Amino acid sequence: MDMQATRADFPILERKINGKPLIYFDNAATTQKPRQVLHTIQEFYRTYNANIHRSTHTLGLQATELYEQAHENVARFIGADDGQEIVFVRNSTEAINLVAYSLLCPDSGRWHLRRGDEVLVTVMEHHSNLVPWQMISRWIGVALKVIDISDDRVLDLEQLRAALSTRTKLVCCSHVSNVLGTINPVREIGQLAHQVGALFLVDGAQSAPHMPVDVKELGCDFFAFSGHKMLAPMGIGVLYGRRELLEEMSPFLYGGDMIASVTLQAATWNKLPWKFEAGTANVCGGIALGGATDLSSEQHLEGAVDYLERIGMARVRAHEEELAEYALQGLRGIGGVHIYGPLTAKERGGVVAFTVEQGDAHLVAKLLDDEGIAVRAGGHCAHPLAHRLRAGATVRVSFYIYNTREEVDYFLNVLEDIIRHKLV
Repeated sequence: MDMQATRADFPILERKINGKPLIYFDNAATTQKPRQVLHTIQEFYRTYNANIHRSTHTLGLQATELYEQAHENVARFIGADDGQEIVFVRNSTEAINLVAYSLLCPDSGRWHLRRGDEVLVTVMEHHSNLVPWQMISRWIGVALKVIDISDDRVLDLEQLRAALSTRTKLVCCSHVSNVLGTINPVREIGQLAHQVGALFLVDGAQSAPHMPVDVKELGCDFFAFSGHKMLAPMGIGVLYGRRELLEEMSPFLYGGDMIASVTLQAATWNKLPWKFEAGTANVCGGIALGGATDLSSEQHLEGAVDYLERIGMARVRAHEEELAEYALQGLRGIGGVHIYGPLTAKERGGVVAFTVEQGDAHLVAKLLDDEGIAVRAGGHCAHPLAHRLRAGATVRVSFYIYNTREEVDYFLNVLEDIIRHKLV
């Protein structure tokens, strides 16, 4: 990967923070946007802005075509059959809530969750893959079981096997922990879930942007991820669902564009994926995520998927693995630093969370920001995991395609200086 050319694509990296060059290590929260995607956003509103699936005028038809192409491109990116299995939502949180509310509805038939059914989650889940299931448990009496981690910070598969039963209707698991960085064996977990007839939902918010993903190979029934964590704008996300499941499930939202017909007494639903995309869509966001080509002019509007595919997701993963390993080695050499999660980059994504002895995580993050280094401090929307780790707040650094070893060196030197001279 040509790092100089890649970094040149991201205008925000030209910024200075407190007089220092910006080092952006908060990519697990959101990523920066390349000029190609920024151009697509501007070009859509400058040239193609119209509502979709409603008007037969030129702008309406072009916007519709571009938006539908974006669904197909995202489907290809994650190995789905086609765009009918791709529902555009606001983010991973909405995608998971869509599944939760749909399964709560009696119209979802055999997938409808009932009192006494069981949903399994893990202690390492982001709140968005925990709180919806807590609420369903409270509302209708579904039993919520939580799978723990072992002492080496990986999922306890033996406990998972023991927890599964014929009453298990859904297993939910993050592909990559946004705190520990742990890469979970989701293919194996999915096989275990399917053996008892349960559905399997994967939170891919920290995997789809960072490594090759093939939903068919993973064997998941649902896969959720957010565009803003993979170079696209905020407000666009994806729910992948197997077609036969989406056909049977009830919609989550009701109103315009998700209907086929409406009378004063009843309504029928549109075909997939529009059945689940009620109301005016984030058309620009979808195109900026998936990319699309104006068939009349052959102008291509580059999306985040295009940009990442041009690099190659295997190369994205290799780059992050190299940076994570380099950072782990450096952090292990600094006294007073405690690292959470697997200690080798092969077992983790490009996320490293740590604490500093006698140093408040938020203070460490602020002192790093003073030197132009953007990191995150806190519970990272995974409070039960923080409690399990007895860590409270941690400092988290997370890498992406535009980060370099030189930035890691600078971060390590600054951190060591903070520990030696500013936390005493």
